[in-house]
Amino acid sequence: MLLPMAPTDSLFLLGESREHPMHVGGLAIFTPPDGATAADMRSMFDTALTAGRLAPVFRKRARRSLTSLGQWGWESLADDDIDLDHHVRRDALPSPGGMTELTTLVSRLHGTLLDRSRPLWEMHLIEGLSDGRYAVYTKIHHALSDGASAMKLLRESMSGDPNRRNMPAPWQVPRPVTAVPSLDISDSKSTLTGTLWGATRAAVGEAAGLIPATVGTLDRALRGKCGAVSLTAPHTVFNVPIGGTHHIAARTFPLERIRLLAKHSDTTINDIVLTLCSGALRSYLHDRDALPTTPMIAMVPVSLRAPDNDADTTGNRVGVLMCNLATHLSEPAHRLETVRTSMNDGKTALRSMSPAQVLAMSALGVAPLGVEMLLGRRGPQRPPFNIVISNIAGPSMPLYWNGFRLDTLYPLSIPTTGQALNITCTSNDDNIVFGLTSCRQAVPDLDSLLDYLETELDLLETAIGL
Repeated sequence: MLLPMAPTDSLFLLGESREHPMHVGGLAIFTPPDGATAADMRSMFDTALTAGRLAPVFRKRARRSLTSLGQWGWESLADDDIDLDHHVRRDALPSPGGMTELTTLVSRLHGTLLDRSRPLWEMHLIEGLSDGRYAVYTKIHHALSDGASAMKLLRESMSGDPNRRNMPAPWQVPRPVTAVPSLDISDSKSTLTGTLWGATRAAVGEAAGLIPATVGTLDRALRGKCGAVSLTAPHTVFNVPIGGTHHIAARTFPLERIRLLAKHSDTTINDIVLTLCSGALRSYLHDRDALPTTPMIAMVPVSLRAPDNDADTTGNRVGVLMCNLATHLSEPAHRLETVRTSMNDGKTALRSMSPAQVLAMSALGVAPLGVEMLLGRRGPQRPPFNIVISNIAGPSMPLYWNGFRLDTLYPLSIPTTGQALNITCTSNDDNIVFGLTSCRQAVPDLDSLLDYLETELDLLETAIGL
């Protein structure tokens, strides 16, 4: 039986090509408990591979046929019809088995297409880290799962109990219902899919309300105010056509440093994240004589769910804000103030609309990128925004899989035509990870961006007096 696929989910299949893979991913690194080694983790995975019992999301295959009139749908396969040895693969790092070798391998894996004749996911079990740890890289198609959901699938296969054993493998765990906080930055499929689909429903149900919402949104855009639409994004070296080779890099920072900055500056953690990214992007472009004279604009996903409504998990409740990153300002404190004002102003504008109106306005803001994704090339117009910056709230406690501690969880996203760099952050225990995914040809030097992030954190602490 072929279950219908949301038209906006199929956008990621229709827009995919060899040069434009459309999957998200995550790289998890584990430390063995006392008395165990990485080989013990491999043995547990080997045992899980013989058990079957796949979670429903890992049994869904994308298909279209004459009976579906050429539209994409989902076919649910039986466990026996799935070749787990294809989906769960083993890789080994070359000597010396450090982070350079690991990120090189994962960059290559992240740039290859998933096999559409099978369920659209892979998990790579990576051995050979010289420090005795074990790495797991997972990728899943954006039509099947958004970045936040993919990260949750991995996290929710683990436990906060370091002594718990006999836990199933990540592919055997169904996705539980999880509440999403209100108006917080998050990575979500609705940045390109739910927003467009929501716009269609909104146009039918709230046609009258859309007119003033559209007028107000465009008026804000013309006046350079934060909202779901921006008309002021300059052209940058990131807003170019891309090739199929991906490059990834990540760095971990103490979350407490971010919290203290937010507390002493009367801002949010997300404001600090955006400001750090702003300073790093400014330095990167300035050193390459490519810094635009007008501020860069970031597209920031925001959740719209009510914080006290845990049961409401249906439909799309995510909009987007176009944030002024103030990259034209040299002082970190001034950039932070502009980012805070921009985000607060934009959230106020979104709260004045109904959820359907927010989705419709968000669709208006990202529509140019959706068109470029379908066409596979940059259009002649200015970019609708310069970069996507997402922040996924992670677990606030250590997590374990059969006693193996999750040290780090690196988020990996999708560069697209016109958006050659993506920044996705996630927290894990007492740390926050900045994950960068780029087109290698367009943005080859990600390590320098990570260095700029570290420098910017120091500068912002000095500016605020910490």
